[in-house]
Amino acid sequence: MGKNRLLDVNKSFFVGCNYWASHAGTRMWSDWNPAQVETDLQRLSEAGIDVLRVFPLWPDFQPIESLYSGRGKHRGYRFGEERLPDDEAGRAGMSQVMMERFKQFTMIAEKYSLKIIVGLITGWMSGRLFVPPALRGKPILTDPDSIRWQIRFVRYFISEMKHSDTIVAWDLGNECNEMGSVSGREEAYVWTAAIANTIKASDSTRPLISGMHSLTPSGAWTMQDQGELTDILTTHPYPFWTPYMDYDPLDTIRPAVHAAAESLFYGQIGEKPCFAEEMGTMGPMVCSEEVAAAFARTSMLTQWSHGLSGLLWWCANDQTKLNHAPYDWVACEGELGLLTENGRVKPVLRELASLKNKLEELIPAGLPPRAVDGVCILNSSQDHWAAALGAFLLSKQAGFDIDFRYEEQSLPEADFYLLPSVTGVEGVPKQRWEELLRKVSEGATLYLSSNNGYMLNFSELTGLTVENRMRRASAADFVLGGNEGNTNLTVPSEFKLQFRNDRATILAAEPDGNPVLSRAAYGKGTVYFCSVPVELAMVQQPNVSFNTETMPYWRLYRTISEGVRSRRAITSTDPRLGITEHPSDDETRYAVVINYSSEASEAALTLQEGWHLQGSLYGDAAAGTNSVSCKLAPNDGSVLKLVRR
Repeated sequence: MGKNRLLDVNKSFFVGCNYWASHAGTRMWSDWNPAQVETDLQRLSEAGIDVLRVFPLWPDFQPIESLYSGRGKHRGYRFGEERLPDDEAGRAGMSQVMMERFKQFTMIAEKYSLKIIVGLITGWMSGRLFVPPALRGKPILTDPDSIRWQIRFVRYFISEMKHSDTIVAWDLGNECNEMGSVSGREEAYVWTAAIANTIKASDSTRPLISGMHSLTPSGAWTMQDQGELTDILTTHPYPFWTPYMDYDPLDTIRPAVHAAAESLFYGQIGEKPCFAEEMGTMGPMVCSEEVAAAFARTSMLTQWSHGLSGLLWWCANDQTKLNHAPYDWVACEGELGLLTENGRVKPVLRELASLKNKLEELIPAGLPPRAVDGVCILNSSQDHWAAALGAFLLSKQAGFDIDFRYEEQSLPEADFYLLPSVTGVEGVPKQRWEELLRKVSEGATLYLSSNNGYMLNFSELTGLTVENRMRRASAADFVLGGNEGNTNLTVPSEFKLQFRNDRATILAAEPDGNPVLSRAAYGKGTVYFCSVPVELAMVQQPNVSFNTETMPYWRLYRTISEGVRSRRAITSTDPRLGITEHPSDDETRYAVVINYSSEASEAALTLQEGWHLQGSLYGDAAAGTNSVSCKLAPNDGSVLKLVRR
């Protein structure tokens, strides 16, 4: 049995969920029913769940109230009318009753071999803010009194619970960046540091999970700061809520790669491991149970093949019978469970558990890291998520793999760099730009695309000279040439740059001959330049990414990646398939082939000279002469073992 790279769980890839008791939801601790909790946990364990993320609701566990005298003068804190006891729990304002209930919960979880992630500061949950009475109305994330009590909460809770073997990680809390406003990055950093340092000082033996969502490289809540202060970053990749993700059906490529792409985006810019801590479809008003299962299967295969260590679904149980807020406020919170209230296991949980067990049997030690073909660099002025997602989708359809970096980070050594949809007059910082150009001049390949962005040394770099610039009245229409014939493409673009071609090879042009995609030598390297933001076109329009024949943007990425794709052991010409390669040693590698279509596929894959199919570990595949025939079920995949001899 494999050991997880992220958590102390005896699974190379864990499957878990976020848990509130089926009978009470967020009132689980105040309406404590250990018999029902045991029934819930037994059902989840038997259905295949490994890990639970659980939430000690803040006002239940720290029920402090403020007392005031005349003219609103603060006179101290109490539990109702009772003075705070003069012991550790009292000085922390913590309820010993609730702590005993949490200890009982951990023992039930241990009975059913479930591991626990604890979301410590649970003040935000499903659309409602929960805070102790004494802190209501305060700016929770910046008020010194609020932070003082949060520190006391964390210190006492961990001192009481750190001896439990069933707890595998501490989490700052549930989406704590939703608990209040901050004026900027500095206040977000100070709050995170205060809580994170308290957790680490209280228990240095377990990893600390960020628990945040909606991070950016350049906002108040950044991947870089969370990565600096915590051990594990998280995404909450719901297609329903995340920008640009609900444009396509759930059983197509965009939603299927969402969790993997966003987790790589966070983790590689934050420089810490990352996983999907909450994911789901948002219930029966979005899709059927069968489509939800297909989505989960494709998403999980993608996360596994891209090196992520596990996932947590939102949430454990349906909660249609609860009348208190937030369930009284938000209809969509009622039917998000893996189980119904009567304990029926939904198809999505059966699918996740079945796939987890199959993958564990195939490669018990876990899948080796995927081979990466290029580095995608994001710049400060752009829509980072749109550019990252667009590049990821296009590279996946074109048949190569990328990692992400932000312009502030040092550049790793690579043969292929992508700078997609450069935006604004700032461009890329000059020192980083010069570092990148040195790598190209020494032999690397660089791809640039422009979203009205400025680039130094443009003519020298691309072999094109800008002669004029104007706003476009409509999208850019152009023709891309290639070995498979010409392809007509239309890409929304705000500006048209009129070029003089000095020394570039033109690969795509508008009807008037104006270059759109070009190639030029730069020192020992090669520069591809695209004058339109094809990555933004890929994600900022609906019904694009899965319509690979009517909107074949991927052909442009196929053109720019010929060099790196030629080094792969196995390739496909079908943009509906994604392939990752995982070298085990110089002579052996695994290939994970995923069908991102809701239709079955009989794929003809090409093997590079010297590589052979040793066998199919998952799925139906047969060897041919320098080829593999792969029968792929809808939204499913194959795991192939390749050898070189």
